[in-house]
Amino acid sequence: MVIGGGLISPWISVVLAFPMMLALWFYRDPERIPEAPSGWVSPADGKVVEIEEVDHEYTGRTVKIGIFMNGLDVHVNRFPAAGKVEYVRYVPGKKWFAIAPKASEINERFYVGAQSENGRFLLVQIAGILARRIVCRVNKGDRLDRGQRYGMIKLGSKVDIYLPQAVKPAVGLDSRVVAGETVIGVVKE
Repeated sequence: MVIGGGLISPWISVVLAFPMMLALWFYRDPERIPEAPSGWVSPADGKVVEIEEVDHEYTGRTVKIGIFMNGLDVHVNRFPAAGKVEYVRYVPGKKWFAIAPKASEINERFYVGAQSENGRFLLVQIAGILARRIVCRVNKGDRLDRGQRYGMIKLGSKVDIYLPQAVKPAVGLDSRVVAGETVIGVVKE
């Protein structure tokens, strides 16, 4: 791209640079090291939009925390605790607004269930109206560390985490959380 030689005008260069910089910002993947030595870290950047007791076939009766990722959040997802992947399932579905309560049940989603030292937990990557691709880089039998990358949702959306029964939430509704850093759950005493 020659600017001074007349091949591309400086104005066109500026116009083309903006989407390129936006893409670089959107797909950024900063290094994250959990600050606290213990506790369950957030699997996603975003805002806590749900905390509720639920029943799930994989975890049993437990607490689900829903984290909504907006367009400015980092969209790389991280493992909340060390564990071995036991369950992986992709479910095709709609691309409705991810913040809607029913999105966890009707939208395209990817389930990852794992066994930790505190019990079973489940992560659900949920596509939204803009998200067109869920990337999940784990397979059954994989062992992941606390804070380790396991996937991303391109153009954001929502991640639900079903905590083990031995873990209680350490965040409240509307809390801002950072993947791999913010402690969202602690072991019950």
